[in-house]
Amino acid sequence: MKKLALTFICILSFGLAQAQDNNWAVGFKLGEPSGVNFRKYFNNIHALDVTIGTYGGVLSNDRNYRSGKYKTTGLSVQVHYLWTTPLFNAENVRVYYGLGGQVNSRNYYPDNKRTLPAPGDREKTISLGGSAIGGVEYFIPDNRISVFLETGAYVELLPRPFYLSPNLSAGIRFNL
Repeated sequence: MKKLALTFICILSFGLAQAQDNNWAVGFKLGEPSGVNFRKYFNNIHALDVTIGTYGGVLSNDRNYRSGKYKTTGLSVQVHYLWTTPLFNAENVRVYYGLGGQVNSRNYYPDNKRTLPAPGDREKTISLGGSAIGGVEYFIPDNRISVFLETGAYVELLPRPFYLSPNLSAGIRFNL
């Protein structure tokens, strides 16, 4: 999974370097999930948002999961298709909402093994699910930097259907 994420980051970075328009943004977000964030804006109405980073370190650490617990953070890839609109007709403040998916790789500690976490007591779990986000983004005037705050939810489909996890992040982007 880490090799796949690294390959994906390299491909996106190369694509950003080759981009001829200024509708790309690269940034970092902290929260759930945390990581590197890439965004491609389309005609000021739509955007494609990709986050590659960690999942489970802030809101979902040490949670009950299936017949055991999640006790660590894991790798996450999150992709959303977004709709954006100006807030109060101000072009430098935009609200957005969207739908997408998320793939996670985390360590899972089943109850039928020892109660104290040890390297042999865990199972690697790959999970797949849908997610929805909504947020607000402020573009600093006469600058290429924007800051954002977003919230949403992740609903797992595999391996535990309907496992719900909240998402809450804040971050900064450099708009190319």
